[in-house]
Amino acid sequence: MATDLFAGIYVRDYDEAVDWYTRVLGAEPAFCPNEIEAVWELAEHRYLYIRRSPEHAGHALQTVLVDDLDDRVAAIAGRGVEPALREQYPDGVRKVVYRDADGNELGFGGVPQG
Repeated sequence: MATDLFAGIYVRDYDEAVDWYTRVLGAEPAFCPNEIEAVWELAEHRYLYIRRSPEHAGHALQTVLVDDLDDRVAAIAGRGVEPALREQYPDGVRKVVYRDADGNELGFGGVPQG
């Protein structure tokens, strides 16, 4: 059984990426283990991190399922970031995708409430 998750995203510009992910995730990094990595704790034992690696940047695709999709999207918009894409699946599940400066995708998905 898996107990922890560290999902990584390569970026070109570390400082720019820390700013963008801080705005999207609504918090400063939980910790920065070195000068090229920043880590956010999404939930207990579940982390998203960025790492400066220009040669690999732009190929990440991450989706986080949340129970408050509309509230989360509104909060992110309040911090100045708008989604690049909104999707609706036949079963009612919705997904909102954000793209960082490198083209990495960070999506948030949710099921209809009620």
